[in-house]
Amino acid sequence: MNSSKHIGLWAKLALFFAALIWGASFIVMKDSVTTFPPNILLGIRFTIATLLLCVIFFRRLKLFNREYLFHGGVIGLCLFLAYCTQTIGLTGTTPGKNAFLTAVYCVLVPFLLWAFYKARPDIFNCAAAVLCITGIGLVALDGNFTMGYGDALTLVGGFFFAMHMITVSRFSQNKDPVLLTITQFGFVAIFSWITGLIFEPFPTEFPAHSWGGILYLAVFATALCLLLQNVGQKYTAPASAAILLSLESVFGILFSVLFYDEPLSPRLICGFVLIFVAVITSETKLSFLFPKKNKAPTA
Repeated sequence: MNSSKHIGLWAKLALFFAALIWGASFIVMKDSVTTFPPNILLGIRFTIATLLLCVIFFRRLKLFNREYLFHGGVIGLCLFLAYCTQTIGLTGTTPGKNAFLTAVYCVLVPFLLWAFYKARPDIFNCAAAVLCITGIGLVALDGNFTMGYGDALTLVGGFFFAMHMITVSRFSQNKDPVLLTITQFGFVAIFSWITGLIFEPFPTEFPAHSWGGILYLAVFATALCLLLQNVGQKYTAPASAAILLSLESVFGILFSVLFYDEPLSPRLICGFVLIFVAVITSETKLSFLFPKKNKAPTA
């Protein structure tokens, strides 16, 4: 195996493990919100992640300036709103449904780009939207065509995750990605603490077992996954990276079934499959079905 293939394999493994860790985090979050209020939990999680990244990448902090403060604040606000609504939504739904309904952000991004930048969605984006809406209906709507607050807030979280991707695209030009990430994580921590201390009761007990979950979320599901994603995407084709990262929702439902005893009905399975296919269609344009042929060398 030559060096480029070796690097490519490790890059794909990095993305795979990022998706695996994120998928497992839905179970950990579900367990953690039984002890900590959602925003207090997010405050602790992102404070630890921010401090950890500052220690690891302390040499880059000298590049910090006012642009990082402003742009990181805007991006961080979107990320905070995404995690806040997603985490509160998790208190009213299952980890598996939370994972799949959050994944709709992948389908929403092209339409938000259309709204903000007049970049018209293509046929794959439109097909993905139809599949995704159908899948959401199967997953989230009950027999009376109503939706629980947990599923509804999770979908709102998906919207803000899409907004986060738009703002990252808009404000990350000519910026150090690690420093911009540290800044936005710091703002998520600040917004979470402010919201939590104003609107949520501060926990009076801190069970020892709960800190394992918090450290998992902060160290592995936040700081480590950031590194795995950045490295993996650098050496992986966009279509392959999108497929690997979309496995997050699959791992989410897998861990939920195995460890949360989440029941699966044929209707839910069909909904999950449709949402997953929608994400793959929107992110890859199904390019993996039509591999490019190598051109014959010319004399």
